[in-house]
Amino acid sequence: MASATKIIQPLSFNFTPNPTATRSPIISLFDPLKTHHHHHKLRLNKPSSSRRSTPISAVSNAVKVKKPQTTASLPNPLITKEEGLELYEDMILGRYFEDMCAQMYYRGKMFGFVHLYNGQEAVSTGFIKLLKQQDSVVSTYRDHVHALSKGVPARAVMSELFGRTTGCCRGQGGSMHMFSKKHNLLGGFAFIGEGIPVATGAAFTSKYRREVLKEADCDHVTVAFFGDGTANNGQFFECLNMAALWKLPIVFVVENNLWAIGMSHLRATSVPEIWKKGPAFGMPGVHVDGMDVLKVREVAMEAITRARRGEGPTLVECETYRFRGHSLADPDELRDPSEKAHYATRDPITALKKYMFDNNMASEAELKAIEKKIDELVEEAVEFADSSPHPPRTQLLENVFADPKGFGIGPDGKYRCEDPKFTQGTAHV
Repeated sequence: MASATKIIQPLSFNFTPNPTATRSPIISLFDPLKTHHHHHKLRLNKPSSSRRSTPISAVSNAVKVKKPQTTASLPNPLITKEEGLELYEDMILGRYFEDMCAQMYYRGKMFGFVHLYNGQEAVSTGFIKLLKQQDSVVSTYRDHVHALSKGVPARAVMSELFGRTTGCCRGQGGSMHMFSKKHNLLGGFAFIGEGIPVATGAAFTSKYRREVLKEADCDHVTVAFFGDGTANNGQFFECLNMAALWKLPIVFVVENNLWAIGMSHLRATSVPEIWKKGPAFGMPGVHVDGMDVLKVREVAMEAITRARRGEGPTLVECETYRFRGHSLADPDELRDPSEKAHYATRDPITALKKYMFDNNMASEAELKAIEKKIDELVEEAVEFADSSPHPPRTQLLENVFADPKGFGIGPDGKYRCEDPKFTQGTAHV
């Protein structure tokens, strides 16, 4: 894993990865003026890593095949052993948790649409593990792992997915609406683009508290996650403009997994290099290999630090790839099998593991111990969720109406939903 102090310039498209090709010219990191094999008893098999038969189209040369590392260790490791183990544990938690979600979904424990994060762990871990408790995170409908990285307990996330009262939203949010006031997770959002204005407002709150209310210690930063498809929506551009205009402490993180459901990013966007839209608004735009947690982490560190210093927003495009379909209801038949096989060989967890071995940061036994710990934690989360109670019907209208005497309250002062005839003629909830 190479250092990310310089970011590679995106290339033209429709190229064939070549292991002997040289990198394109590099640009300064922040210049706003320039345009397992661990077996889990419930785990599904990883995608095949068979050799691809057709060229892979991608946004940049981040997907190029790298030459194997020839030296036993690198002279200047990018992380300490403690940091490496923390990153590894967080990524393993995300992967194992999502694999378990797939099993529970197909066993009828979860309902609705469930979008998994497999393959994109380097982005969540690379950014969120650098944040403070007071910093805010705004997510998308693919939000389970963002919640876990921000510190929401696995049992609270799993219970929410099971629709139980012990969930982080008392079972009312479900897969796409994770929220935790305690951890400053401001929500997953089912509609794309919804979360970006919320994140911008959170960043404005931080700036207002510091500059107007004179709270000198308020240096809180907001990180907004969203996908490549969202970068074509109006809220994205409006909030880039507002954030740059007011120099808000926010980092816009595009998790470009190259597909918006079944639409290829290259077919849907006139200028596929999303990072270039940052300089158009006067903020730095950065492209980074989103399959490499150390590169993501280094870019994140600088973007978060400059936001904390009051230097304004940054747009970071992380080129990544999801290893599963858009949701668990998606048979994933639109993506070329050779493309999926290619990205399977670039698994971010495998890459971090290799880096730590090459730099003598961890032994196989240490990493196995982490995997066993997380395996047990996820199993316990399932047992806890499955044994937790369902919400009462009276909870249906809570946190819905601002007026407690509104629609949900009958003349007798009781919730209308407590009336046995309330759900007459409808399916049992």
